[in-house]
Amino acid sequence: MADDFSFEITENVGIVSEGKGGWKLELNLVSWGGRPAKYDLRSWSPDHQKMGKGSTFSKEELLALKDLLNKVEIK
Repeated sequence: MADDFSFEITENVGIVSEGKGGWKLELNLVSWGGRPAKYDLRSWSPDHQKMGKGSTFSKEELLALKDLLNKVEIK
């Protein structure tokens, strides 16, 4: 099954932060396994060949998260 693993970053939405060794926490549109691209938040190596754990969101899920975050009182 590992041979079937493919991804393509179709759009870089933005960088949230940068960590050790140049790894960046990024929000991107990513197509996984040739499927339609979804919003994806995860850390990436500088060459985008390695990735950390992350979360993938549909447009509707990202809009719901955006609404929720707009209501959060940051202390």
